[in-house]
Amino acid sequence: MDHSICADGMPPSSPDIEQLLAERTRELQAQLDHARSLYEQAGCGFLSLDQDMRIRHINQTLLEWLGYSRDAVVGGMDIYDLIDPDWRELATRRILQLRGSGRHPSMELEIRRQDGSRFHALLSSSSAKSSGGQFLYSNITVVDISERKAAEQRIAAHDGFLQTITDRIPARLAYYDKDLICRFANSAHATRYGKLASDMVGSHLSQVVRPDLLPEILPRVAAALSGQVQSFEAERVAADGTRNFYEIHYIPDVRNGGVEGIFIELHDISERRRTEEFVLEANRDLEQRVRERSAELFDSEQRYRLMVDAIQDYCIYFVDPDGLITEWTESAQRLHGYRRADTVGQSYHLLLCSDAGGEDEVDPDQVLRLAKAHGQWETRGWRRRDDGSRFWAHTVLTALRNEGGELQGLSSITRDMTAAKSLEDVMNDLNRELEKRVAERTQQLVAANKDLDVFSHMVSHDLRAPLRHIAGFVSLLQEQLGDSTDALTLQYLTSTAKASKRMGVMIEGLLEYARLGRVAIDMQPVPLSPLLEGVVAHLQQENPERQIDWVIEEDLPVVQGDAMLLAQVWAHLLGNSTKYTRTRPQARVQVGWRVDPVGGRTFFVQDNGVGFDLEKAHNLFVMFQRQHHSMDFEGTGTGLALSQRIIERHGGRIWAETSPGNGCTFYFTLPFEELEPELDFPRSAMAELS
Repeated sequence: MDHSICADGMPPSSPDIEQLLAERTRELQAQLDHARSLYEQAGCGFLSLDQDMRIRHINQTLLEWLGYSRDAVVGGMDIYDLIDPDWRELATRRILQLRGSGRHPSMELEIRRQDGSRFHALLSSSSAKSSGGQFLYSNITVVDISERKAAEQRIAAHDGFLQTITDRIPARLAYYDKDLICRFANSAHATRYGKLASDMVGSHLSQVVRPDLLPEILPRVAAALSGQVQSFEAERVAADGTRNFYEIHYIPDVRNGGVEGIFIELHDISERRRTEEFVLEANRDLEQRVRERSAELFDSEQRYRLMVDAIQDYCIYFVDPDGLITEWTESAQRLHGYRRADTVGQSYHLLLCSDAGGEDEVDPDQVLRLAKAHGQWETRGWRRRDDGSRFWAHTVLTALRNEGGELQGLSSITRDMTAAKSLEDVMNDLNRELEKRVAERTQQLVAANKDLDVFSHMVSHDLRAPLRHIAGFVSLLQEQLGDSTDALTLQYLTSTAKASKRMGVMIEGLLEYARLGRVAIDMQPVPLSPLLEGVVAHLQQENPERQIDWVIEEDLPVVQGDAMLLAQVWAHLLGNSTKYTRTRPQARVQVGWRVDPVGGRTFFVQDNGVGFDLEKAHNLFVMFQRQHHSMDFEGTGTGLALSQRIIERHGGRIWAETSPGNGCTFYFTLPFEELEPELDFPRSAMAELS
């Protein structure tokens, strides 16, 4: 304030003082009005609260924000009427803090307008107290931060979107500022350390990385902070002990010419490394196998060359598709006498004797065509040696093709067959001589067969007539003597009658035996079951007093043969069993069969008769030879001989197994040849055949 005094040092008069006071009052009023205007129109809101938190003063700016009139607010509303209910608890704690300390940190909350809308505000408070420290009132500054909050929300939404995107990336991403404080981490990076992405933010690098890895990582981090990109691969052990491999990049964040931080990027390459290790190991194994296979192939090639060069009676050489010799071996040089230099590149016609070809030798060019067309072709003929001599050879030309079927050339394997050719010529001469002798012998056999026919005719007619006369005269003498008491004469006549009858039977057997050698076999399907039933029925009629246990398999097969002749075989064999079991109180005859492993069927007739000594039965199947005396068992000794002749004519064989007192078993075989396909074989026979 300007306190003016008079020049003479005297105080001013009262009018002057009043004038000065009025001027000063006007100045103060103007300043007050200016301050009030600044208060009312300030860019932020102001209000004052009494001890009861009721609003005592509020500026116009805040009233305009709220939409209330001054009269409605001042003295009629408290601070809680303006604060959103969700924020009242926070406001109460801050107000209590304000009363205690006189100040409290700024707080953000939502202010409610008259129309019910809200806006974000920053509240800063201070308190006024009496000299005794009693709370008087508080002054609150209200700043509208809606635009800032909207921007923060937009940034937060952008950061959330960025977080969502990076969380879906399998790569591990993080950002550290130049103080190595984590400012961002995606989910994959945080999970590696067992944390959430939000927990990583604000952590120092040393709090994240294990201490034992820091000496390895920090030099690379320092290089990245100096502006150098770092890319490397490293092995890391996870929390569960799993070993993994990563491709790691430290990328500087360069802004305004300086490095503000580093981007850390980790890619899990464990599968790739394992695959690389597997491929590497597989390659090593493959290389080892290739080495082993190469050694085997080398050894095989060496063995092949040694074999090719060492063979004596053979030689091997190779020609191209046009017949030019491409490879000449030591064996070829040894057999033909030509040196390698004289043959390689020459046509293989050089080795042929075209003027003395064999019976199956054809044109050499045609041989090549046939070998290439059929894959292989054989020829025989004379071959030439270097000294002009020749030898008889058997040659096999084989076409050599690759996997694609392309012809690579031909191999020629030639064998010296000169000795065989000479032997063949000798054999041809011998065969011609043999054929001549066979023809002569055939003529002799034809003549012998004619003589045999004459003999058979003589036996059947000339020998039978005297026998008939003898039998007739014996019968007449027996009638004439009648009841004569000359017993000796009657015995002689009886013996003569038996002998003549026996001789007649033997002549019939001899004729039958001779006839079997010439008669044609009428081959047809023969079911054995009904055939044996007929034979057994005939034997039972001839021996009505005998008790014989017949054991015949029910599934006897159908065979191919002459029914009449096979019936004779069964009749002879079963008749022998019936005859030689006569001394047994309970005779038993068994008939069966089985499939022969080498083809055909084997049949058997087994009895519990007297048997015989097989070691002495060398003439078992000889005509008129018997193993028992005719006084013990009747017979002429023709049945087995005829049976053997019939079985052999059917392509089989017959034999016996026996011992004295232990019965006898006769076996014979019949082959499978010419079986009718439509025949219905018994089930057991089919099982045996299977």
